[in-house]
Amino acid sequence: MDVEHLTIKHASELIESKEISPVELANAFLQRIEEKDQALNTYISVMADRALETAAQAEKEILSGNYKGPLHGIPLALKDIFITKDVTTTCGSKMLENFIPPYDATVTQKLMDSGAVILGKNNMDEFAMGSSTENSFFGPTKNPWDIEKVPGGSSGGSASATAASLCMGSIGTDTGGSIRQPAAFCGVVGMKPTYGRVSRFGMVAFASSLDQAGPFTKTVEDTALILNSISGHDPKDSTCANVAVPDYTQALKDDLKGLKIGVPKEYFVDGMDEDVEQAAKLAISELQNLGAEIIEISLPHTEYAVLTYYIIAPSEASSNLARYDGVKYGYRAQGAETLNEMYFKTRAEGFGDEVKRRIMLGTYALSSGYYDAYYLKAQKVRTLIKKDFDQAFEKVDAIVAPTTPEVAFKIGEKTQDPLTMYLSDVLTIPCNIAGLPGISVPCGFSKEGLPIGIQVLGKAFDEETVLHVAHSYENNTDWSNKTPEI
Repeated sequence: MDVEHLTIKHASELIESKEISPVELANAFLQRIEEKDQALNTYISVMADRALETAAQAEKEILSGNYKGPLHGIPLALKDIFITKDVTTTCGSKMLENFIPPYDATVTQKLMDSGAVILGKNNMDEFAMGSSTENSFFGPTKNPWDIEKVPGGSSGGSASATAASLCMGSIGTDTGGSIRQPAAFCGVVGMKPTYGRVSRFGMVAFASSLDQAGPFTKTVEDTALILNSISGHDPKDSTCANVAVPDYTQALKDDLKGLKIGVPKEYFVDGMDEDVEQAAKLAISELQNLGAEIIEISLPHTEYAVLTYYIIAPSEASSNLARYDGVKYGYRAQGAETLNEMYFKTRAEGFGDEVKRRIMLGTYALSSGYYDAYYLKAQKVRTLIKKDFDQAFEKVDAIVAPTTPEVAFKIGEKTQDPLTMYLSDVLTIPCNIAGLPGISVPCGFSKEGLPIGIQVLGKAFDEETVLHVAHSYENNTDWSNKTPEI
């Protein structure tokens, strides 16, 4: 049996019926990582011994009649931004190259409580800053559909690993589109839940008011299964909402009768790749065929979203990253003669260029005399962007739009032009600004054979409608069935 290409749902049925064992699955994926990952660089660390130990424990529990549910014995991976007890957590940075945390993130703990087998930690842009996974201290990750192309970022390692069947699913983070954009580039499903739906405790902070964890999988149903496990209130995270978590698999229906779906005219931007535009419009037609009423809507402040994001996110990053000073933990530069010199050398040597660029942007925006002109004004625009969505959701149940304006670009193509790189997230950022749930699902391929994604956005804490629309589309098309040859 070609176990690497099973979905989580199918594998869990085989595990429950004892037709396949968690140890067999773990061994198959570890062997595939050993054979294939050298070409893709999707993992920073592989936890082979711990994975096999967990798989053996899962097998023992299942054989004794203690089956925990659909994730029991399923091999998953984590973006290297999630704290893992006694296992290195680097966040893609030299600053944390040798950092071994003494506890687990809540997401990590919840997956282990569900019986999942953690294979390892995925590569990422340093401190989640980037749209291509080229900004990692551990080298760039490659796109499995074309290894000369980027996988997107910052969760490119998680997306690429899932697409290349180097895990059955993975967990990434989305601050400005870092789950949905790489999902679209790699041809997999990627979901950002509502801000506050999943705990951020133990997730290395980039921009605290925007960061959110979410799954990468091959199907929407698998996303629902993982979301069931990682969602829910966490008293260790004051921003984690205390709201009920439904069984998301119950929202997966085949048709869209009675649903109103909005299509924002501002999301078909000038310069959009023709293949992307055509695939998105065909996908919207398919949603109409499935019974949805398609309504053109306007989100008039969309054009300010990227500008707003690049004030708020770097400001919060400059504050969060102030803790890396060479004193508390992480990298410390050698040869300094004074305390100040040690601070300067540590941060100069420990951070990469993109992180330094954003720290400087954020520090400037927060500095005396400029706070009102930049940060405060950005927060006011953020309110206007959120109001756009609130007004739109008075008319529609969900919003559909292309996930990205283009397909995966060449490695190195945009590294010398940060502003062009920042525009890669122009269609995903507004969702983060407003704190809403969004999912990207495959909707076609470009003429050169690269995946294209379409995103579904929903009201706050209405992940069920988002999953419903995405599942219905996926179930009536075959884009998600295609896999890259590596």
